[in-house]
Amino acid sequence: MISQQSKYFMFVRVLLRNKTRSFLTSLGIIIGIASVIMIVSVGAGAQSLIANQIKGMGSNLIGILPGASEEGGPPASAMGVSITTLTYNDALELKRQLPEVKAVAAYVRGVGTITYQNKSIDSTFMGVSDRYIEVEDTSVEFGSFFTKEELHARVVVLGSEAREDLFGDLDPINKRIKINKESFRVVGVMEERGSAGFENQDGHVFVPLETTQDNLLGVNHIGFMRLSLVEGTDSAFAIQEIRRVLRDQHDIENIEQEDFTVQSVDNALEALGSITDALNYFLAAVAAISLIVGSIGIMNIMLVAVTERTREIGLRKAVGAKASDISRQFLIETLVLSSFGGVIGIIIGISISWAVSLVARYLGYDWDFVVSIFSVVLSISFTLLVGLAAGWYPAKKAAALNPVEALTYE
Repeated sequence: MISQQSKYFMFVRVLLRNKTRSFLTSLGIIIGIASVIMIVSVGAGAQSLIANQIKGMGSNLIGILPGASEEGGPPASAMGVSITTLTYNDALELKRQLPEVKAVAAYVRGVGTITYQNKSIDSTFMGVSDRYIEVEDTSVEFGSFFTKEELHARVVVLGSEAREDLFGDLDPINKRIKINKESFRVVGVMEERGSAGFENQDGHVFVPLETTQDNLLGVNHIGFMRLSLVEGTDSAFAIQEIRRVLRDQHDIENIEQEDFTVQSVDNALEALGSITDALNYFLAAVAAISLIVGSIGIMNIMLVAVTERTREIGLRKAVGAKASDISRQFLIETLVLSSFGGVIGIIIGISISWAVSLVARYLGYDWDFVVSIFSVVLSISFTLLVGLAAGWYPAKKAAALNPVEALTYE
């Protein structure tokens, strides 16, 4: 009798005889498992990064975006669609009517070429109102921020990186730069803030809101607004009051016709979770297609192996091997192939995820290296399932061979 350990080594020797074919057969499984692990891990890291930055804004910060949201998700404006339902007057009215509101900042965004003498950069310029610093809880490194009286002035405050790119070690205060050929005087430089989400705030140039609207963009709407609440204010109550004021401002009687979205930090985290979860599931499903392709590849190779080893199967049956022994051999060979692909895929997926986290941290992002135990267990389970599914038919075909016909097969 052949021991179980000897049988195992026999299966491995059979696969090692055709190392290249065994590897190529497992390649679909390797790619599929690695993709699933990597997508889930990178998605979790990105979600953690953005969630931490949203939490860092503080629980008393409220964001208001143009356009209505559907089923708790973000409005179309958050996805890059231009919606023009908010104005600076809305921001002023919120501050005037609601004692719960500590400060309001309005924002409008543009992209342009920023020039100083013979140096130029392509950068985002942010038109912001004078309470920007208070709402964002930041400050200028030197110089000053523009005041309410300067919202029409041609002055700018540079992000720390924009200042370095344009001026190097020179003092930029009172120097003149051009934004899309429009001249502005530098009055301050912001402290270093780093990235928010995947946006480098230090590369921005900050321009008075109404100057941006009139001279750079030619619009009268704002892109969004943020407001900070008085300490101790119930955010749920404040949101209801904000919605009431904005409905009055926009002559809206029916709540379902609201043309704006009010979000607290908790709302933003919930919406973020919904978006990233849906995206992760979709991408993981796409990656899983390669697992299906890989299982078909394994099945095809095992069918070829049955044909190639017909005489071997006949000989084993002639010396007493049962149909179940033959079937078990091919099933185990298939499981070994798929398990090999699964283990290699998990190692590659984790390695790529770790490399992504290293690169992200090198670029200045507070990126967590996250490996989901669930995704690893799911990958292992799926690998075994694929092995069984791919090996069942070839094993059945091998077990059904007639030993006399198999011995005479050429």
